[in-house]
Amino acid sequence: MKRVFAALGWLSLFLTILLVTGGVARAEEVFTAYRSVIDVAKSGVLSVTETITANVEGDRIKRGIYRDFPLTVTDADGRAVRVDFKLISVERDGAAEPYRTESISGGIRIYTGDKDVFLADGQHTFQFTYETARQIRFFPDHDELYWNVTGNQWAFPIEEASATVALPSGVKAEALNVFTGGQGATDENARALEDGDRLVFTTTRRLEANEGLTIAVKMPKGSIDPPSVSQQRTWWFFDHLPPILAMTGFVIAALYYSRMWLKVGRDPARGVIVPRWDAPDGISPALVNYIDNKGFSGQGWTALSAAALNLAVGGYVVLKDFKNSLVITRTDKPKPPPLPTGEATVLAAVQRNGGALTIDKENGPAVQKAGADFRTAMEKEHRNKYYHANTAYVVGGIAISVLFLLAICIAGVADGATVALVIVPVFASIVISVFALAIGKVFNKKGSLFVRIGSLIAAAFLTFFVVAAVLSVLAVLISMALEAHQVPLLIGVGGIVLVNMLFFHLMGAPTPIGSKMMDGIDGLRQYLTLAEKDRMNMAGAPDMSPQHFEKLLPYAVALGVEKPWSETFDRWLLAAAAGAAAYQPAWYTGNNFAAGSFGDRMGGFAGSMASTMSSSLPPPPSSSSSGFSSGGGFSGGGGGGGGGGGW
Repeated sequence: MKRVFAALGWLSLFLTILLVTGGVARAEEVFTAYRSVIDVAKSGVLSVTETITANVEGDRIKRGIYRDFPLTVTDADGRAVRVDFKLISVERDGAAEPYRTESISGGIRIYTGDKDVFLADGQHTFQFTYETARQIRFFPDHDELYWNVTGNQWAFPIEEASATVALPSGVKAEALNVFTGGQGATDENARALEDGDRLVFTTTRRLEANEGLTIAVKMPKGSIDPPSVSQQRTWWFFDHLPPILAMTGFVIAALYYSRMWLKVGRDPARGVIVPRWDAPDGISPALVNYIDNKGFSGQGWTALSAAALNLAVGGYVVLKDFKNSLVITRTDKPKPPPLPTGEATVLAAVQRNGGALTIDKENGPAVQKAGADFRTAMEKEHRNKYYHANTAYVVGGIAISVLFLLAICIAGVADGATVALVIVPVFASIVISVFALAIGKVFNKKGSLFVRIGSLIAAAFLTFFVVAAVLSVLAVLISMALEAHQVPLLIGVGGIVLVNMLFFHLMGAPTPIGSKMMDGIDGLRQYLTLAEKDRMNMAGAPDMSPQHFEKLLPYAVALGVEKPWSETFDRWLLAAAAGAAAYQPAWYTGNNFAAGSFGDRMGGFAGSMASTMSSSLPPPPSSSSSGFSSGGGFSGGGGGGGGGGGW
């Protein structure tokens, strides 16, 4: 009895193993046969019929298969050139099959079947018929068909692959060659023979996924009609269309920008800069900042801070500088009718908030509204009066450039390197521009000596790494351009990018009155940063006093030079009489305010007002993210190729 149970146990195990292995075998999706018939016409046109028998199990092949076909080929000079391709028909199991096509990088993808129709399990035969030209290679001593029969990017193994080639009438092959394996392999696991007037190539082992069969047929010189001079010119033009478009776009963009710059972008002649101790035409500190920056910098918070400080100096508000907040409080002093627009807007914001505007995170929305009202009022009154940004002309240049860049990508869609040589320089230019802006802010940063030294060191390290990255990207681009014979393309695209970056900064120009105002503002900046001995030697310059310091402090903040101006006042305080040295303004209350450090304390406070206002704003809402060639042959070389998968 024990022997019976043992025999039953072994039988059960054997049946289980048989079922498992049998199930695996049946579940494998594989091409049992891949047969290609290639008719070579005297004109060089290839008529190809590919018949693929697939074992379908509903795994990766549910509705049908897709076939990728490259639309470029490497010519005898190693250059990627376009080929002609015309799809004639798609069949399945001997009947016409629905299909659709789409463009892919460097080629075309053909889908068989319908998304709503699922294939039954078992054997299905798919057939693609197409014509393609410009696949023959012409050498000084022979013509050649170098053809990748199956392609090397199929997702399925191929049990057997074969190709039958019919040459033009009267043409005999001089030599045959075969290559099998993955891309670049030189295995020869296939046989080639002549069968009457046909050449037959058949694999001698199974091709695994991403392995293919490539054939080469050497023919006597003159077997295939070479392209005419006219055809060669047409091919040359379309092969070189991306670099032609790039160089043309560069020239047109440069000519456009140059013409527009000569028309509207040239700055008026500047006058002689003379140090002065007042603002030109008595304009407000906020307007000084607006004119000097050709618009608002830092979203206008520096200009608003200068306006608030000028209101305080004038006695209309009191500034209370607490540890974590700043409060602007209205005084009883009546508002004069000619109050400048920016200051009138700030005063209105204070009154709107009950006579005291608190600058901190809890009151962020109110601060945000005050800033928006301030910028709107200033822009409404002064836009285009002192400076023309000429934005429309810049937008026109950008539009021209974008059209050419898009045309380059479309014209070079068959060559992935073309798209890379367009996108990478554009992306790199954006990164460099952002980095340059950040570096500029670092060097303009206010703070202590240690802060500035730390900023300088950080900027040095950032510069090193960015320069290294830029050089690396440039080396890669040059290597890609040389390999793809696209150096003119790189030069053209780089020129388009550079001319846009250059004229983005050059196109804006001050108006005649704006140029005059800038001369005066530069003179005021010189005065605020002069050494004490130079200031004392100026004829008619007012003597330093708390009132003179306070009067010009808002302008120093507007121009970003409050530090040197405050340090000058501190030195004066130390040398002044005791009464002056103990002077403290009635319009300012601050923490840790020690006598003799008025200038340093006030300068530091004034310089930090803008950052205090900016940091008080609420954070922005988070977005919900949801073969016979001179270099030798190999598998995957020549025309044809591609691959595919199931869907």
